Amino acid sequence: MSNPNMDQLAAAQKANAEVMMALLRTAFNGVERLTALNMAASREFFNNTVASTQQLLAAKDANEVAKLNTELAKPGVDKLMDYSRSVYDLVSEMQKEVTSVLESQYSTFAKNATSAVEKAKSAAPVGGDVFAATMQSMLDASTTAFGNMTSMAKQLTDIAEANLQAASKVAAPATKSATSAAAKKAAAK
Repeated sequence: MSNPNMDQLAAAQKANAEVMMALLRTAFNGVERLTALNMAASREFFNNTVASTQQLLAAKDANEVAKLNTELAKPGVDKLMDYSRSVYDLVSEMQKEVTSVLESQYSTFAKNATSAVEKAKSAAPVGGDVFAATMQSMLDASTTAFGNMTSMAKQLTDIAEANLQAASKVAAPATKSATSAAAKKAAAK
């Protein structure tokens, strides 16, 4: 191998290492944020459980227990929805960061491959342009496939977001109706 090829190989290895480091940083950052979110949610759940238990133990009759159960149910559902939304936002943000890194890496790859194909075309002997055309066709197909994958990932993200919003809209009335039913039942006793 000539010296320029070794330089190109070293540059390619360095670029690949940088991409891997960026992906690992994103992964560790995401795990750290998810862990912090889970710790905060666990702490809040524990504190709410202790407070709710104390309120229920202080109740004087069954009607008051039913009323407290009704009052304590809605914040729990709301907090669960908030937690789910936070996890979704975190995962969505991480997916965007990973996609960004991969898109920049693919862009660099495509540019280098196009340059190599152009050099091969200019230096190719008679009939060698068929090979270069085949390589260009493969590069175009891979670019189209990468674009389709990126588009599909965005569509899946949009679908997940729409589902989360729909679940939020459904959960609010369901919580209200469950709360109303429990209150009516407690009042009937």
